[in-house]
Amino acid sequence: MRGWIQTVAAVLQNAYLAFPWTRNLYQGPLKSACVPGLNCHACPAALFACPLGSLQHFVAGLRPAVRWGTYRLGFSVIGFLAVVGLLGGRFVCGWLCPFGFLQELLHRIPSPKFGIPRRLWNVRYAVLAVLVVGLPAAVVNRLGYGDVWFCRLACPAGTLEGSPLFALVPALREQVGGLFGLKLGVLVGVVAWAVVAYRPFCRSLCPLGAIYGWFNRWSLLQVRHDPSRCRDCGNCSAACRAQLDPRTESRSAACLRCVECARTVCPNGALRITGLPTAPPDGADVPCPSIRMRKTPFHGARSRLLFPQPATPSTPPPAGTAGRTPRPPGRR
Repeated sequence: MRGWIQTVAAVLQNAYLAFPWTRNLYQGPLKSACVPGLNCHACPAALFACPLGSLQHFVAGLRPAVRWGTYRLGFSVIGFLAVVGLLGGRFVCGWLCPFGFLQELLHRIPSPKFGIPRRLWNVRYAVLAVLVVGLPAAVVNRLGYGDVWFCRLACPAGTLEGSPLFALVPALREQVGGLFGLKLGVLVGVVAWAVVAYRPFCRSLCPLGAIYGWFNRWSLLQVRHDPSRCRDCGNCSAACRAQLDPRTESRSAACLRCVECARTVCPNGALRITGLPTAPPDGADVPCPSIRMRKTPFHGARSRLLFPQPATPSTPPPAGTAGRTPRPPGRR
C-alpha cells in the first residue's frame, strides 16, 4: 500500500504535463503553495513549490524584509513545516517524498547491499545549518539579498527534475557552467549510493529530513512498544531498513516513519501505531474495549437522544395473574 501512495503522491505533485509544448515552468496559483516533500520548484512538471527552496528564499531575503516590514510573510513556510512535522514527523519522508521514493526504487536493483555508519547520519544537520540557513543569511549582495545555496550547489532532486528543461530550451544549455557539473556529480553519487544503501540521501544528507526529524519525538503519529507483548524475537530490528531498533528508537530523528515494523513485521502486536487507524497482526490478542458508561452530566439523556429506542407496545398480563407476585421455578 505504501508504494501505491508514494506513486500517487509523486504523480499529483508533478502533474503539469503541458511543459513539452509550453517549454516553461508552471506559473499558476498552485505554485504559491508548498508540498511537504522534496520536489523542486524548477521541475517543469511541478505544480507546487518546494518547502526547502521557500525556506531558503525566506532566509536569503530576511534582511530587506525586516527593513521593509514584510518579514512576517515568510513565517508561513516555518509554520507549514511545523504543522506537518507535529502531525507526522518524518511520515512525509516515508510516504510522500518523490525523491525518497526514487531512492527506494533504485535500491531494488540487484547488487551488494551495505548499511550507513551512524556517524554519517548527522551530516544532514550540517547541510541544514550551512547551506540552508548559514550561507543564505550571511553571504549577501549590496542590496542585502542572499542566495539559495543548497539549491545551487547540492540538491540532487533539483538537478534531476530540472534537467528536462535543458533538452527543451537550447538557451539554457548555453548557460551551463561549473556549478551544474558539481550538482551533476552530487546526483550521480547519490544515485550510485542508493543502489547499494537504503535511501542514503534521506538518512544522511537531506536538510528537510533533518527538520522533520526534530518533530519525531512529539508528533501525533507514533509507534508505541508494549513490553508485555514483546517476545524479544528481534524481527522488528532485523526488518528496519533504517538500521534502528523500533522497540527503543521509534522516536529517533532517524526514523523515516514507514511504520512497516508495526504494520507487517511484529507477530505479537507489541508495536502499535498511534495517530493512524491500523489492524492488529494476524494472531495478535485484541483487547476487549470497555463498555462502561462514563459518569458525565446528562449522560442518560444524551444516550437517549443519540440512540432512541423504539416504542414497545404494552401487553396486558394473562388472565388470572393480575396482582400475583412472580416466583422462581419450582416454588409455589
